[in-house]
Amino acid sequence: MGQVLAADIGGTNLRLALIDDNGQIIDECRVEAKLSRHNQSTREDAESYVIDALCNAISPFLKLHPVSDIGIGFPGFFHGTSGILAGSPNLPLLQDFALGKHLSERLGIRVAVQNDALCAAIGEQRFGAGQGHANLLHITLGTGVGGGLILNDSPYAGERGMAMEFGHLRVVHNNGRVCGCGNSGCLEAYASATAVSRRFTEKTGIDADARMVYEQACDGNKDAVLILKETGLYLGQAIAEAIKLLDIETVTISGGLSHAWQHIHPPLMAELNDNLIPPLRGKVSVIHSTLDDNAGLLGAAAIASLH
Repeated sequence: MGQVLAADIGGTNLRLALIDDNGQIIDECRVEAKLSRHNQSTREDAESYVIDALCNAISPFLKLHPVSDIGIGFPGFFHGTSGILAGSPNLPLLQDFALGKHLSERLGIRVAVQNDALCAAIGEQRFGAGQGHANLLHITLGTGVGGGLILNDSPYAGERGMAMEFGHLRVVHNNGRVCGCGNSGCLEAYASATAVSRRFTEKTGIDADARMVYEQACDGNKDAVLILKETGLYLGQAIAEAIKLLDIETVTISGGLSHAWQHIHPPLMAELNDNLIPPLRGKVSVIHSTLDDNAGLLGAAAIASLH
C-alpha cells in the first residue's frame, strides 16, 4: 500500500501515524482535538468545527510526512465506504455529512474514513490476533464499548453503517443503568472503562479511573476484583448473544480496559459458555489483541490503501 497516514479519532484526543506496507508505525503523535466538547448549536457550525479541528491537527503532521492517502477511524456510523457520516452519538448535529469529501478538499489528499471500531477489526484481522480468520468479531473496551465485524474476509458495516453496536446489547433487563444512547441496561453502561470507574466509586466512595481499579485489583482489593469479575460476566453474556446470531469462532478484544485481562477473561469465558447453546460451547476463542492500542490505527491505514 506504500506509506500512508492513519488517524484514530476519539472524543478528546487524536492519534496520527505514518505506517508502511507491513503495518509498521514509522512515526506517530497525539493531538488534543476535543471534538466531543464543542458547543456549536447549528449543523453548519458543528460541521465547520469538526473539519477545522481535524485539519488543524492533521496538517502539521502531513507537512512532515507528505503522502497521497490518509485513512481515518472516526466515532460514528458511515454509509458503506462513501465517507458520508450517517450520524455520531457524540456529535448529534452531524447527520449525512460528507466528512471524507470535505477533509479531502481541505487537506489536498485522498481520504478514506470509517467507523473507528470497524477500523480496529480490520487492523486486528490484517495485522494482529485475527490473522488467518476469515470471520472475526472485534470488541473495543475503552471510554465506551465498540464492535467491528469481519465476514468472509470483508468488513461488514450493515445497511445503514450501524452494524455491531456491541456496546448497546442489553445485558440487564430490569432496572438497568441508563446508557448514553438513552436506553437502559446496555453493556456499555456496565463494561466500559467509564462504567468500571463509576461502579467502583459507587461501591467504595473512592474516585478512581479504570486503570486505578485494575491496579487496586492487582493489589488484592476485593471490591476492585469483584467489579472486574462482573465486567467479564457482562461481556461473556453479550458475546454469547452475538455468537448465537453470527456463529463465528473467533473474538478479539482491544482497548485500555483489556489490560485487566487476567481478571476479566476467566469469568468472561465461563459466562460465555453458560449462555451459548450446547453445540457452540467450547468452540469460541476470545483472544486479547496483539496490537495493544494500535488496532484502530492499522485498520485506518488499511482502508487508506484500498481507497
